[in-house]
This record gives sequence, C-alpha cells and structure tokens, in this order.
Amino acid sequence: MFKNVIVRRPSRSLVNGITSAPELGKPDYELALKQHDSYIAALESCGVAVTVLEADEAFPDSCFVEDTAVLTKNCAIISNPGAAARNGEINSMIGVIKKFYPEDRIEYIKNPGTLEGGDVMMVDNHFYVGLSARTNAEGARQFIALLEKHGHTGSVVELTEFLHLKTGVNYIENNNMLISGEFISSPIFSKFNHMLVDENEAYAANCIWVNNKVIVPAGYENIRRKIAAAGYDVIVVDTSEYRKLDGGLSCLSLRF
Repeated sequence: MFKNVIVRRPSRSLVNGITSAPELGKPDYELALKQHDSYIAALESCGVAVTVLEADEAFPDSCFVEDTAVLTKNCAIISNPGAAARNGEINSMIGVIKKFYPEDRIEYIKNPGTLEGGDVMMVDNHFYVGLSARTNAEGARQFIALLEKHGHTGSVVELTEFLHLKTGVNYIENNNMLISGEFISSPIFSKFNHMLVDENEAYAANCIWVNNKVIVPAGYENIRRKIAAAGYDVIVVDTSEYRKLDGGLSCLSLRF
C-alpha cells in the first residue's frame, strides 16, 4: 500500500516539452492544469498524502516526476535521465526526497549510466528495468546493484517499440498485468495474468494501481471495462494534454 505521492504542477513551458507525436499538437496549458487537479484529486481519493511541488519553468517536462527517481520501501534511487534536456530536473527533487528518506537510504545513478523511472516497473519486491533510448545497460546495472544492496531484486527487459517500459506494460497487483505490443509474447511476463490492451487503445496500457484502485486514462472504454470486470474500483482521469508529450498516468507521480 502507498502512503505518499509526489507530483509537480505543470509549467507554462509545458508547450515546449519533448514529444514523438507532434501531430497531436501543442498542449493546452489551462486544460493541462485542470487535468492535473483531477489527477491529484484521484490520488487523494486513494488514501495517500500528496505532496504538490511548484511548477519549474526551466524544465518543460518537469511535471513528469516519475523519471527523476525510483522510490521503494527500503531506499530511494535518484535517476540520471537519458534525455539531456531533462537531466537537471533531479537537482530540485533530491531535497524533496530527503524529507522522506535518510541519507544512508538515498542512492544515485551515475554517468555513464542513464536511467529514467518510466523504465522501472515494481512487482512486489522485484523491479523490472527496461533498456530503452533513455535507460542504458550501465544505468540498469547500477540500478540493480543498488536494489540488491537494500534487499530488493531486479532484472533487465529489452524493448524496441516503446519509449519506456511502462508505456507498454504495467502491473496492477493480484498477479494482473496490463500488456500490449511487443510484450504480449514476451516469456519474461508469461507467469502473470495478461490483460491485453487493444492496439487502438495502446496509450491505456499505462494505468496505475493505487491502494486497490486503478486510475485509467479517459477515452479507453475497452480496457476500463476489463479492469472493472476484474474487480477493481476504477477512477477515470483525462490526460489528453500530457499524451501530447508522450506522458501517461504513471509519469505524473512518484508513488511510495
């Protein structure tokens, strides 16, 4: 169960964020703010304490706080983002994380290793880490070594289609895994109950489990019905403006 969540308000510079889908257009800042309000309300309804950080205009993508760190029950691992324009985001996050973790339980990914939190998926005490354009082999090696130092385990997942690991696969507890694209036939995830995400709803593979509730992006009825039919309490939140910057529900928070 999660007790805390950290989010950061979107900045006006959001419109200049990194995207692989310029055809979706620029984010509407005012609408992004309203959607962020709804996101925070959804998290609070799950019984967590939400720490809301002020917007950082220097970093257009800084609302996607998940990429700055991985927060576990035993330790915090500060990332080293593979997108050079985002690397400075970790500096302001370190002080925030120190309010929750003592110094001896905070670790750091160091150059030449790169790692972004979107490439890390927690399944109980084990962490899958995706090798992507943002997370390299050295970053994954460091990350797994740090996990093991603090009593966790980790393993590597190679990916070719998705930006991040959790773009295409997400664990929602109870041995259930939302899965799409290249991961459907992967033997790495064969032991889990697959909840297949249709190709035309691929964005909705990125849902988040928070204390027995699952937050689902608005507009993806097939996967919403599947999750509800599995017995979960479903909360729907619109993230249309964040999708324009390759961002999903998990990207917008650090949950621990």
